[in-house]
Amino acid sequence: MATLKDFRNNVKPNWCPGCGDFAVQAAIQRSAANVGLEPHDLAIVSGIGCSGRISGYINCYGFHGIHGRSLPIAQGLKMANRELTVIASGGDGDGFAIGMGHTVHAIRRNIDVTYIVMDNQIYGLTKGQNSPRSAQGFINNKYSPQGSIESAIAPLEMALAVGATFVAQTFSSNLKQMTTIIEEGMKHKGFSLINVFSPCVTFNKTNTYEWFKENIVDLDEIEGYDPSDKVMAMTKLMEHNSMLTGIIYQNKEKQSYESMVPGFKEEGLAKQSLELSQADFEKLVAEFK
Repeated sequence: MATLKDFRNNVKPNWCPGCGDFAVQAAIQRSAANVGLEPHDLAIVSGIGCSGRISGYINCYGFHGIHGRSLPIAQGLKMANRELTVIASGGDGDGFAIGMGHTVHAIRRNIDVTYIVMDNQIYGLTKGQNSPRSAQGFINNKYSPQGSIESAIAPLEMALAVGATFVAQTFSSNLKQMTTIIEEGMKHKGFSLINVFSPCVTFNKTNTYEWFKENIVDLDEIEGYDPSDKVMAMTKLMEHNSMLTGIIYQNKEKQSYESMVPGFKEEGLAKQSLELSQADFEKLVAEFK
């Protein structure tokens, strides 16, 4: 059985010291080992941005896509080989700006993919521009010295509105919780959205580790919380300005996309014979006569 060490490679991350993405990488590696995967059972697809480098830092199948396009690739990968555990990853700019259309439709399809968003509420790789997650009034001395006039997007409320079956949020300094949530996301039969507060220590001097610790509300602190109650999930998110951590909502009843496709075999395409019999060939040709 694979251990944490089996999911490590010799590629040294070039994230800034203190970046929250280090913890996300560690949590993915721990989660993969904890649920009993081998490196060849896991595929990680990433987009562009600081977070996009993560697909090359873990010993498994990796695909570094283009900006905002990790989810189309991840969904295609899962449909081609449903035996793989597929994780898509990216930042808040990647998933909630240029990739938002893909995010919405992946959620509503409910394909069995886990999407981990490293949310630092800024564009880190391109030197600190405001992102869709930068709050209204966010002061950035270089790009919005008088404060951002735009409202921040609320991705978790959006996910619930378009039919998400697994919505969770965690914080990169809480490795234990993050590992557990990623494990549950991978085991969930359907699309899992996991938003991770992952501070940018270089460019975001507002949403710091200290700021998150002061503002986060753990769901364990809310008595009687029921993650299967969608109305409660939406209500509590709105009450706490989306600053909840934990498994916010899970619907175990809705079928995944691939389980509803007629004739879709359990065996991955990689293991199926792709040869066309003479009878099937003649039948196909006859359609064009």
